[in-house]
Amino acid sequence: MRHLTDLHAIHTELWQQLTAAVSSKDHPWRTPVLATINGHLADARTVVLREVDAREPHFLIYTDERAAKVPQLLSHPVGTLVMWSAEIGWQLRCRVHLSLEMTGLAASSRWARIKLTPAAQDYLSPLPPGAPLDAEAAPTHDAVARDYFSVINAKVLAIDWLELHEQGHRRARFEGTSARWLQP
Repeated sequence: MRHLTDLHAIHTELWQQLTAAVSSKDHPWRTPVLATINGHLADARTVVLREVDAREPHFLIYTDERAAKVPQLLSHPVGTLVMWSAEIGWQLRCRVHLSLEMTGLAASSRWARIKLTPAAQDYLSPLPPGAPLDAEAAPTHDAVARDYFSVINAKVLAIDWLELHEQGHRRARFEGTSARWLQP
């Protein structure tokens, strides 16, 4: 990629990269780290970007409604998604407002698309994610009577962009319609 110098061009390119991350399993931004607040502690885990919308800047992430991140985002609906691409030397820290949809149209329409795929098993386990297993028992794929599929909407509040480059590191913040350079 060429060395972009204009903030508008950088903003356009980062959203193009984010959009590409959804459809390319090899894109390093497809699986960012989502950090949330767990009481007085930080908590983080890798998630998968499922959809990206640059016009109304937000990301969609699928989750099991019993996952530990769900009560965290319900009590503190803010988080940060962190992404790194060694290929282009860019890091993004996306500050987001998180909301959860368990039963509405966003969840039901997406569940209808994946419920007959192998990915559906992630939301049909009788045990919640992180539940202890009996030392003798191997994980099972016994399905339950209902699904635990939910959609997390991560509305982008600000993006902190950092470029590590041999000609010098650069940093900028994109917030709403404003953009400004920052000290790296």
